[in-house]
Amino acid sequence: MDYKSLVEEAVKAREFAYTPYSHFRVGAALVGKSGKIYHGCNVENAAYTPTNCAERTAFFKAVSEGEREFSAIAIVGGKEGELSPLVAPCGVCRQVMAEFCDGDFIIVLGTPEKYSVHKFSDLLPYSFSKKNLD
Repeated sequence: MDYKSLVEEAVKAREFAYTPYSHFRVGAALVGKSGKIYHGCNVENAAYTPTNCAERTAFFKAVSEGEREFSAIAIVGGKEGELSPLVAPCGVCRQVMAEFCDGDFIIVLGTPEKYSVHKFSDLLPYSFSKKNLD
């Protein structure tokens, strides 16, 4: 998998972010096992609680289109006009990932110029998932 291209896809998704309050725009590019890429951006709300992260937007879009297995996601973010060197998924997004991804799921963080590649099990080593309910 070309991680640089995946990060660039996340940068494209970031352009659609709706962030009138924080002005912190996040984009995600999620790869399904089918090979299809699902884009997501953060969508803020004045009440804050209904705000949705880019990662969850991408997952929910993919699931709503029938995809249930995933191989990788790239996440980028930063204040309008800039990219932060590292934007990691929040705890809620990590929990959504635990629902659909195994420990080998790849998470790419950074910028197109400098990124790092992580296994999901490294970002959430003691996840709670459907396996716990069996």
